[in-house]
Amino acid sequence: MPSGLIVVQQYQRMVVQRFGTYVGSRRPGLHFLIPVLYSGTKVDLRERVTRVPTQKYITADNVVVDMDFVIYYRVMEDHVDRAVLEVQNFEAAVINLAFATLRSVIGSLDLATTLSERERIRDDVQIRMDEVTVRWGVKVSQVEINEVDPPPGVKAAMERQKSADAIRTAEITESEGQRQAQINLAEGERQSAILRAQGQRESEILQAEGDQQATVLRAEGFSTALERIYSVASTVDARTMSLQYFDTLKSLGASPSTKFIFPMEFTSMLSPFLGMGQNQQDGGNGNRGNAGNGAGGDGDNRN
Repeated sequence: MPSGLIVVQQYQRMVVQRFGTYVGSRRPGLHFLIPVLYSGTKVDLRERVTRVPTQKYITADNVVVDMDFVIYYRVMEDHVDRAVLEVQNFEAAVINLAFATLRSVIGSLDLATTLSERERIRDDVQIRMDEVTVRWGVKVSQVEINEVDPPPGVKAAMERQKSADAIRTAEITESEGQRQAQINLAEGERQSAILRAQGQRESEILQAEGDQQATVLRAEGFSTALERIYSVASTVDARTMSLQYFDTLKSLGASPSTKFIFPMEFTSMLSPFLGMGQNQQDGGNGNRGNAGNGAGGDGDNRN
């Protein structure tokens, strides 16, 4: 242990003892320690990085795996005396503690968990080591697992399992794609059928409305025609109707038929013309009588 003039670097602290008794720590700078009476031990506060060599660890299902990891740790400034007084070599102590802690953590996990949950293993190791290294004034800031290597037979089985899982996943994905395609196709057909039904219904509605409007218009036209016929027919007298019947008889006379059936009302329609013919006949007789009388008179006159 040095004594006399001692230079303490910025990243160092010096633990001072007097006759082997701890009397305090010194900060960076130039310090003088009386030889023989005082002694000092420098401690580096910088963070250390230590790679733990590959070791074999046994999992809970009795599978041997090879693992190596890295530890990041440093001496805490407020407890620098513990790194000198509480442990002989805190660096070796931290490394050996890391071995033991990792064996304990891996021994409680099966192979599948060991391979898939590295972060969980890392956190467990760091927490367990911190609970012990605090006695030495050391803080474990980080643990990183580099590699987990199972035995060759287990590795081959895992590769086969991964290949089978990949094939199964591909088949599931393909079947899901086909199912989704069929669903989309069925949905498209359903939408198309709905649209066709809606179009047909609207077409039938429009056609029905058109037929209804056409019927209404035809009925209105027929009603108007009847009204006009009635207005014209109300001005027609019996003689005009009789002439129309005679015209019909003329058409019947041109027909090759030998029998004709006339309604009884037909004779009443001809009565005006029969009366006109009787009147004309009576008038003719009268005129002939008057002519005879005239002739006799003339004879009388000649006599």
